[in-house]
Amino acid sequence: MHRHLFVLFLLALTQIIGWGMVSILPVIATTVAKEFRTSLPMVFVGASLMFVTMGLAAPWTGRAFHVFGPRSVMAVGAGLIGAGLSLLALTPSLSLFWAAWVLIGMAGSMFLTTSAYAYIADYAEDRARSLIGTLMLVTGLAGSVFWPVTALLGSGVGWRATVLIYAGIMAFVVCPLVLIGLPATGTATTPATSTKSARKGPVFALLVTAIALNSFVTFGIEAVGIQLLQATGMDLARAVAVASLLGVFKVGGRVIDLLGGNRWDGLSTGIVSGAMIPIGLAVMWIGGQGILSVAGFLVIYGVGSGAFAVARATMPLVFFEKSDYAAAMATIALPMNLINALAPPVLAALMAGTGAHAVFAVLGALSTMAFIVLWQLNRKRSWSAIAG
Repeated sequence: MHRHLFVLFLLALTQIIGWGMVSILPVIATTVAKEFRTSLPMVFVGASLMFVTMGLAAPWTGRAFHVFGPRSVMAVGAGLIGAGLSLLALTPSLSLFWAAWVLIGMAGSMFLTTSAYAYIADYAEDRARSLIGTLMLVTGLAGSVFWPVTALLGSGVGWRATVLIYAGIMAFVVCPLVLIGLPATGTATTPATSTKSARKGPVFALLVTAIALNSFVTFGIEAVGIQLLQATGMDLARAVAVASLLGVFKVGGRVIDLLGGNRWDGLSTGIVSGAMIPIGLAVMWIGGQGILSVAGFLVIYGVGSGAFAVARATMPLVFFEKSDYAAAMATIALPMNLINALAPPVLAALMAGTGAHAVFAVLGALSTMAFIVLWQLNRKRSWSAIAG
């Protein structure tokens, strides 16, 4: 038990640091755009390239787990994120700025989220769902921790020095922590050998659709949330504060999962949280930057998106064996990351063209579609249970 807690703590710490340091774009984007004399959507192409690369690299990462073991791959990934951030800090042009995000995306596929889940599934099969759910939710604090820190550092030493400091932390702190601190495990199931078993026709298609739609919404808000809140009329300080608080409220999403205990599974959590996301967005859409609407948005959307983060990681365990979990997640990673890649530039362009009000309406419509898909997925599970 104590060993599991130590592993969870180390993974949570390093994942929060990793995600916090690759999620700096919302804070530095405006400054970068001015320096390179370009538009915000062009700057956010960097985030899109990162997610595309993470998705495309997922099958290769799975094979690397099989050959070298998850701990070694994660350590190398942490070091490569440091290299990518170094390139980002020193880049003289927008094209090299984008190239740095490609390297960060390749490294992220080796270190961030899916890799951590594969490690847990390999390390603690009996408690995989609980540990994965807790880790998924805790990493939601990354923005809350690092956005204010990035804003503070950036105002003091500039965005380039800030990113260079982060590069050093990833290379010389996180990389050794992973390599030395995490226990060695066996190898994870590779997507190359298990992809076929990870696909179950209509059920898998519905699962991917629901996850992708809500991922577009939640990742999109994380990527351009500060600028989106500014577009409602908030100043930068208040927008950063609200966006940071959002990560804190996501922690409350874990309560939804805990309330059901053993009676609820990942899909049950997904349905409840999937209903909360569009309601929270509707509150912000109707009320704008008023105190009550912002509070409602933080509570309803924040808790809902946090709970869906848990569901996104644990719903595959409802339909697939634990031995197929890594393969299923690697298969899901490609479409999920590709649609995540669309979110920052699409939302930034939509915000620039039509304003924040329209963005909240579009996000609300997409999350409503995701809820309908989740409901249909639940019906299919019910039919399967009756047939069984």
